[in-house]
Amino acid sequence: MIEPQGQKQTIIEAAPTFLPLLPLKNVVILPKSITPIIVGRPSSIRAVEFALKHDRLIFITTQKSSDTENPALDDVYQVGTRATILQVMRMPNGALKILAEGICRAQSIDLDATHDDFIAVNYEDLPSTGTKDSVELQALWRQTIELYQQYAKLNEKMPADLIKDTKSPQDFDYITDTIAVHLNLTLPERQSLLEIPHLKKRILKLCSFLQRDIEILHVEQKIRGHIQTQVEKSQREYYLNEQMKAIQKELGREDQSAEITQLREKSKKLSLPAEVYEKVEKELRRLEQMPSLSSEAVVSRNYVDWILSLPWNKTSRDTISLHQAEKILNKNHAGLHKAKDRIVEFLAAKKFSKSLERSPVICLVGPPGVGKTSLAKSISDSMSREFVRISLGGIKDEAEIRGHRRTYIGALPGKIIQAMKKAKTQNPVILLDEIDKMARDMQGDPASALLEVLDPQQNTAFVDHFLDVGYDISKVMFIATANMMEGIPYPLFDRMEIITLSGYTEDEKFEIAKQFLIPKNLKEYDLSARQFKIPPQMLHKIILEYTKEAGVRQLERIIAKLMRKTIQCMLKDAKVKSVTITEKILLEWLGHPTFKKTSLSDKKDNIGITTGLAWTEFGGEMLEIETSILPGKGGFTLTGQLGEVMQESAQAALSYIRSRTTELGLPKSFYNTREIHMHLPEGATPKDGPSAGITMCTALISALTKQPTKPHLAMTGEVTLQGRVLSVGGLKEKLLAAKQHGMKTILVPHENQDDIQEVLKETKLDDIKLIYVRNMDEVIHAAFAPNTFKKMQKKPKKAITKKGRKK
Repeated sequence: MIEPQGQKQTIIEAAPTFLPLLPLKNVVILPKSITPIIVGRPSSIRAVEFALKHDRLIFITTQKSSDTENPALDDVYQVGTRATILQVMRMPNGALKILAEGICRAQSIDLDATHDDFIAVNYEDLPSTGTKDSVELQALWRQTIELYQQYAKLNEKMPADLIKDTKSPQDFDYITDTIAVHLNLTLPERQSLLEIPHLKKRILKLCSFLQRDIEILHVEQKIRGHIQTQVEKSQREYYLNEQMKAIQKELGREDQSAEITQLREKSKKLSLPAEVYEKVEKELRRLEQMPSLSSEAVVSRNYVDWILSLPWNKTSRDTISLHQAEKILNKNHAGLHKAKDRIVEFLAAKKFSKSLERSPVICLVGPPGVGKTSLAKSISDSMSREFVRISLGGIKDEAEIRGHRRTYIGALPGKIIQAMKKAKTQNPVILLDEIDKMARDMQGDPASALLEVLDPQQNTAFVDHFLDVGYDISKVMFIATANMMEGIPYPLFDRMEIITLSGYTEDEKFEIAKQFLIPKNLKEYDLSARQFKIPPQMLHKIILEYTKEAGVRQLERIIAKLMRKTIQCMLKDAKVKSVTITEKILLEWLGHPTFKKTSLSDKKDNIGITTGLAWTEFGGEMLEIETSILPGKGGFTLTGQLGEVMQESAQAALSYIRSRTTELGLPKSFYNTREIHMHLPEGATPKDGPSAGITMCTALISALTKQPTKPHLAMTGEVTLQGRVLSVGGLKEKLLAAKQHGMKTILVPHENQDDIQEVLKETKLDDIKLIYVRNMDEVIHAAFAPNTFKKMQKKPKKAITKKGRKK
């Protein structure tokens, strides 16, 4: 270490005309200031060593750019400071640490070329000017003192007595540079002060900097005050919370406090709507004041749990692929082509239109067992959405949909909110199963409550009585199922898009059993196809004689029973390795056929007996009508548990016959001398509807005229007093039932011709002759032997057959 200078360096009058140059980065040395400097550049180290060997004087200036590593004379400011080196310390890495004191302002004139290993410059001192004492200078200095005192009060680091005993202009010059050293100035601002030798101008410049820093410090103090207030508030809240925790700990409520804290943090993370968040906060504040085991606390905690468990902003992304959707639908369901087309049509529209957010409400209507529920699940799978099923069968309380108010003990949200919690997304597929089997009583009408749920204009803010806040269910895709459209209230029916699923044909049941039911049950019972064999003819026999349904549930149960019997045989007798189902085995395991397809109209003398076609929720049915004519005083008796509509159809048929007695060869007073009894077998089964009108009319004509109807003949259609034949519904099921019972000819209303053409696209009826009739004259012409009623057949209208040929 080089010994420090013993005494403070004074200005040397006979200074040399050149000095070694020490360029600095981001530092400006002002006169009268002592500054530590790290010297690392080789040329700068040599310059310092040269100064130490001579009079310790050195010219210090600042680089214009800190990025320059080897600056030349043009890369540094021309005005710098002539300084003396007070102390030098050599560091382990070879660099020097010096302590330099500024003496006076100086200006470099040009480069001194006598030294090659460092930069030396010719210079001249810039003495302070304008130092003559004057009133203006004194006033300016007083202003400086006032500003500095304000600055010192705001900045505790500034020495307050720095300008205490300043009287002469020489003191002003010294103190001005000293104040500038302590101010928070930028490099250009410090350099600008260095380059002003005129004292008045320099003081004015310093005052502007002081005024600016005072304003900045005022703003900082204001901000610091705000921050301090917040900190004090936070500290106060922390202190009070700690006291509260201590009190709750003494009262045994420590666990409740931790739970409330967790609930509050969870509510903040969920980004709840403002109304809902305010409601939760209110409940949590109430909960904090309650004993943890009180009934009110349980209700409040349960309410908050329900709100926080709902998906408020989480939705699943739809992955709609039409090819994948068709593949899923065809894999899980046989037939149902119209229903599948409608579903794929909706999915296509959903994929094409980015703005189609609200889904239509689909209602699948069809008999039990045709796959309505599984079809809804397939729709969910094809869209990659969550699936939740809500069973509405037997619901008669409106609160099941909207929830109970919290004032009731054990109150819960309704089934819609419960389904949303289970789905955990805002856009699931919710199945409203058996929507036609809801009831109503004094507790309300659940069907009316569903109006808001299924209306896209209202369900954006569905209010459950338990939650008492709006919840958006507009993104949910609702799918309803029903067995009969008649059971759906019209306002609810009007909000849904109906897709009808008819019963399966015999061929479709055979394919479903072969492709789905048998493989499914083989896997369930761990049987192989070699161990259990069922020939096609036996499967057909089971379908026709052991089942009576529109779907395949009963068929699946019978197949499962046969497999269980097979396993039983194999376990009893180790020699039995496989079982092939035969007619003998069916008789032994299942008993005699339950449903034999027989018909009374197969007889040759079908007098007073006709066969009608009926639709039920289980599919099509044959409807036998028997009529007997007895001596009496006139009367018309109807038996067989007939509904009002069917009784009125029978009365209309009888009135039509009475108006056509001449053409039918009946006496005009036949009604007064005979008792007419019409009976429909299977009296325990209720029957209703107008579609048996022409069947009853034909049975009455046959019985009154004692003329038999043709064998293997069935018919359906509504009759009017004028004998017109009106259209009916359920034709697919009716035609399938006629085919299963071996009917050869079927009379159907001419108005249903277009509907039957659609049925023929799906169902093969090649061995059945379809005759389209417009009125009873055509019905009589087709139902009885030729020339039976000559007066009615003088000018018969030509009936249209299935192939369109007139006969």
